[in-house]
Amino acid sequence: MTDQVDNWHKLARYDTNMQGELHANLLRNNGISVSLQPLSAMPGMNSGIVLWIQDVDLAQAKRILDSIDTDGATAPYEMFDESTEPTFIPKKDDHNGGTL
Repeated sequence: MTDQVDNWHKLARYDTNMQGELHANLLRNNGISVSLQPLSAMPGMNSGIVLWIQDVDLAQAKRILDSIDTDGATAPYEMFDESTEPTFIPKKDDHNGGTL
């Protein structure tokens, strides 16, 4: 009989809870057991989170997280190019004093 309590290893620490939860869900979707440890005891605080993995899944979990491309990641506010103005092309005249 093995003691499952001693078989957990700290895999990663994230500055935001959301990033940690996203990576935890990715691992769970690949069949890996994940335990999350919030870095704040106060609910709703976004102080970071630590992912804990059982030792039998450690190598596979590292491979999965290492395969995530973080260099090309775009922050949501950078997705739109604000320097380009949308071009407005009016529709044909409806012959009633306005455009369609």
